[in-house]
Amino acid sequence: MSNRRDFLRKASFFSTAGLLAGKVGSVYADTTSAPAPVAAAKKRIGLQIYSLGKELYEDLPKRLKEVKSMGYTDLELAGYDKGKIGGVDMMEFKKMAEDAGLKIISSHVNPPVRHYTKENKSQILEYWKPTAEDHVKLGCKYLIQPMMPECGSYEDAAFICDIFNEGGEIVKATGLPFGYHNHNMEFQRVVKASEQKTSKNPGDQIYDLFLAKTDPSLVFFEMDVYWTVMGQNDPVEYMQKHPNRIKVLHIKDRAVFGQSGMMNFEMIFKQMYANGIQDYFVELEHMPDGRTQFAGVKDCAAYLQKASFVK
Repeated sequence: MSNRRDFLRKASFFSTAGLLAGKVGSVYADTTSAPAPVAAAKKRIGLQIYSLGKELYEDLPKRLKEVKSMGYTDLELAGYDKGKIGGVDMMEFKKMAEDAGLKIISSHVNPPVRHYTKENKSQILEYWKPTAEDHVKLGCKYLIQPMMPECGSYEDAAFICDIFNEGGEIVKATGLPFGYHNHNMEFQRVVKASEQKTSKNPGDQIYDLFLAKTDPSLVFFEMDVYWTVMGQNDPVEYMQKHPNRIKVLHIKDRAVFGQSGMMNFEMIFKQMYANGIQDYFVELEHMPDGRTQFAGVKDCAAYLQKASFVK
């Protein structure tokens, strides 16, 4: 199996067919110099607040206004726990966000366990009803699980999908859709417990099993484009194959957008619009150059504001 560098190199040769461009030899590699500036108010840009870490809570009302001034319009939450966001009462958080001119439309939440078993299934499912009801109060449009449960076999994936479907039904009953967000681990391959992975039987990618074994009326997908590439797969191709399942995107690069040269954001956004996807969220994991997360998030917003391919 080719390593990640080989994958990215090969992807660059297929850029004209819609694959992501690698850093070397790319005909579509993004830069921030070409597009002309566009007024912030003309674009809707979402932000996953995980990107800001503890910096957000240094002075929450002030920091939220700074986020708005960067050009962001929507928020996706992280850090929910029993009616609080990052330790702040969720309705107080909502008011501060609205006062800053920001709209909360999505939230990342995880059940209390990552190892799913028949014994703890009821604990997992019981988590979703009060959690969903809280997010209805927040006015969310999406409720999304951002971390994969432990999955080492085909049977594990099938059992997880059963719980996703049941959890999705509980969440749907409150009026919210239930979604799943990927990292790179979902692109590992698994086989049945009775089988062995070989070159002739490489198994199925977990993400493909999740797509195949969850009910489209109960589970949608928020695709993280960066982690999909890190899993040696093409987010554009997945959007083309599953236009009715992938409803939301995480837009991400290794750090500040456009600097790695490995993410073909133009093709990603073109396919996003072709699929009718309305919402996406910027996520910035870390700043390797020692600058603040706020500085990086601001640069990401500036990149999107300047990009002619972002509406």
